[in-house]
Amino acid sequence: MTITILIIIIAITVIISMTAFNDRDKMHQMMFIPVRVQESNEKYRFLSHMFIHADFGHLLFNMLSLYFLGSMMLSMEGGIYVEKSGDLIEIQDGWMQKYGYLQGQVLFLTLYIAGGLVATILPYMRNKNNPGYMSLGASGAVSAVIFAAIIWNPTMKLNIMFIPIGIPAYIFGPLYIAYEIYMDKRGNTGVAHDAHLGGAIFGILFVLIINIGAGKRFIEQLF
Repeated sequence: MTITILIIIIAITVIISMTAFNDRDKMHQMMFIPVRVQESNEKYRFLSHMFIHADFGHLLFNMLSLYFLGSMMLSMEGGIYVEKSGDLIEIQDGWMQKYGYLQGQVLFLTLYIAGGLVATILPYMRNKNNPGYMSLGASGAVSAVIFAAIIWNPTMKLNIMFIPIGIPAYIFGPLYIAYEIYMDKRGNTGVAHDAHLGGAIFGILFVLIINIGAGKRFIEQLF
């Protein structure tokens, strides 16, 4: 297995998360707590919360999602294919193949870290004076990767737990956004849906910035 920035991110996150499971003080020090950022200038929390998780299930779900979608995007082994009129047509290379081994990984790292940071903006604005709010996990950054992958390859099939059939990405994406908006408005779910939305929007914009053609292909599939 080739060691890529994706594998490094996952390894670091797993190690830090597993350590924090047994050290609640460390976990609390790394959590995203907007009021602490506001009052004590602990800006490191914008980043640190991405490397800890509430429990093993939370960690596993995020890292599996990151691995499968990230691997597809970074691929150096041929392009991404769609079926058209019975034929498989190559439409897009993985990032390491299209942009080169180093630049592809730098782009992916930028997507992941910046996506995680942008995902905290709305939760911060909403809760900077709320002493009861705290969150943790890489979900915002993972959402950025998921939606970058959806725009990059809109015809791939994505599976949701308990649904045995794959859903085309260009259908899954809008449904996911609608669900997150609904749950965010509903409130009191214990999940940072606004962070998921922030990460998703960043992932979409990031791909459009580096390759507007991917956005055009997504629109073609949608309509």
